[in-house]
Amino acid sequence: MEKADSKRVLTGSHYLDGDHACTEGALAAGCNFIAGYPITPSTEVVERYSRRIPAIGGTFIQMEDEIASITAVLGAVWGGAKAMTVTSGPGFSLMMENIGLAAMLETPCVIVNVMRGGPSTGLPTMVGQADVMQARWGSHGDYEIIALAPQSPQEAFTLMIDAFNLAERYRLPVMVMLDECIGHMTEKVVIPEACEIEIRPRRISTKEKGEYLPYEIGADMVPDMAHAGEGHRYHITGLTHDERGYPAMDAEVHDKLVRRLCDKVREQADDIIMLDEDGMDGAEIVLISYGITSRVARASIEATRAAGIKVGSLRLQTLWPFPEKRIGELAGKVKAFVVPEVNYGQISLEVERCAAGRAQTLLVPHMGGGVHDPAVITRAIEEAAK
Repeated sequence: MEKADSKRVLTGSHYLDGDHACTEGALAAGCNFIAGYPITPSTEVVERYSRRIPAIGGTFIQMEDEIASITAVLGAVWGGAKAMTVTSGPGFSLMMENIGLAAMLETPCVIVNVMRGGPSTGLPTMVGQADVMQARWGSHGDYEIIALAPQSPQEAFTLMIDAFNLAERYRLPVMVMLDECIGHMTEKVVIPEACEIEIRPRRISTKEKGEYLPYEIGADMVPDMAHAGEGHRYHITGLTHDERGYPAMDAEVHDKLVRRLCDKVREQADDIIMLDEDGMDGAEIVLISYGITSRVARASIEATRAAGIKVGSLRLQTLWPFPEKRIGELAGKVKAFVVPEVNYGQISLEVERCAAGRAQTLLVPHMGGGVHDPAVITRAIEEAAK
């Protein structure tokens, strides 16, 4: 690991919204290229980036649409940049084909999706959490991504650094799934000294020129990477390919490739997954939440604990890979899981799957445009306790 570049780190205490905190996290992580297209409620991320980069170096390009934005990001990464894009709602949908391409090419990049109410144009300026399944399954075929969900501007900063580090570690697209409330919420954000921020460097091949294979498998199932202009010859394609990157229309090659694209994440899930747990010892009910819903649910947890109900809190900082092992462990010990979401049930279905009938799963939905009334969550916990 390396230390962050002090020129890029705005050390100190700041009053930032979540979108601007994302920008500062990306800069601290070494991001030097963003391609994007304006879309509410994510535009503030790139607006701040475009203002900051003249003094520290970097490139922002406003592309003609979201398809072009994600395409430019992939090209920038293969040219040696640390790159990201930012979007919301319909723009996220437009990016999905090339997110699949990023997974197939094993291109380390970051996609920030500031979730709003949908479907279609929906509620452009209002909150939603209904993109979490799309983040995982939006493109076709079998592949894995990593998706993180901050619950505050402070976490928007720190999880952006984690996102870039995870992208470089596993060579894949990593998504940061803010919701509109977190993106537009303004709070104190403490940015540490650059020497306190650890940055994973680019995964550079040490092969001699002429010996490099872009998909030669290392011990950790993740290939090293060379970039355009470094003197290596390489070929990359979205087609099923061999270690040289050449197309290989062969079922055996496809099986080997796709298994590795999935297993490089699945087999390291315990190292990737980040959870924030509270009050789990002796809990009979566990409330599972993420993003803004975690904050709304605090009042409900406190109220029901005061009433004598043993409630634990499990907050998902990592949405994907999903913490199925932990849910399975808890399912054998608790009565029920209560899952409030600003959607009609997405993560709750994963909880129900992992509980496998050993504990009840109770969804508390909200269709978006606002957040839950804590009293609704409180009643759900009380009902589960019965």
